[in-house]
Amino acid sequence: MGILIETICGGLVGFLKFYIVILTIRVYLTWFPNINFYLQPFSSLGKMTDPYLRLFRGIIPPLIGFDLSPLLAFIFLTFLIDVFSSVIF
Repeated sequence: MGILIETICGGLVGFLKFYIVILTIRVYLTWFPNINFYLQPFSSLGKMTDPYLRLFRGIIPPLIGFDLSPLLAFIFLTFLIDVFSSVIF
């Protein structure tokens, strides 16, 4: 039973690290206003990341025109990675 839990937690940690990379790319791409997010591959990237980012959008209000909700999303993912990594070791 312990090996199964370690394997599942290890897989989740790997997935969450990959998802952080995808979120980072998505956030960086928002800095370029000439990118059309309705074209591929940006459309797929938005479909994978926007639902998660929308969860945090209303929690932190924008400050001086900057949306800080992705910061909270990254903090939560990092917390989950730490929790699942502690189960493995």
